[in-house]
Amino acid sequence: MPLPPPDTAREPLHTRSIRVDSFVREDGQWDIEAELIDVKAYDFPKRAGAMHHAGEPVHHMHLRVTIDDQFTITAAMADYDAAPYNQECMAIAPDYRALVGMNLLRNFRQAVKDRFGRTAGCTHMTELSYVLPTVAVQTMANRRRKEQEAGQGQKRPFQLEGCHALRLDGPVAREFYPKWYVAPKTEAKCE
Repeated sequence: MPLPPPDTAREPLHTRSIRVDSFVREDGQWDIEAELIDVKAYDFPKRAGAMHHAGEPVHHMHLRVTIDDQFTITAAMADYDAAPYNQECMAIAPDYRALVGMNLLRNFRQAVKDRFGRTAGCTHMTELSYVLPTVAVQTMANRRRKEQEAGQGQKRPFQLEGCHALRLDGPVAREFYPKWYVAPKTEAKCE
């Protein structure tokens, strides 16, 4: 259900779009490709009298990581189609190869912040990288489901306890993950 219409007239200013696609590769790994586009809804002056027109990207960047079945990044590539300071911004792209070796499920966002924070990285590229862990989880969902159905999944599914809907004592765990369900203290029966 979409948000209700606003109760006050308003004017658009800025749109950020993030798109992420994932792919299974022939070599048994997965590619995750993320794209960020920022556009303004108004014209504004740039350097040397040039004009940046409404709808033209201010930021347009791409990030691809390749991951193995343990969610470890084995390859990384960043690139830009548009950046506000052109080559000054774009020069950082090769540095994002340093994502290689990081694990998307083991303190990834903090590791990225530590490695690419402030002047060591690009604010927008770093922010784009933050969507990778949850997309990787979605990328592997079908594979993990098949493993569970085949009886190969003896470990508790990693998504449990990851959000309020997936708490062990909740209705989702009771219905979809009964093996891991834990009755709330108020439901526990005394004998």
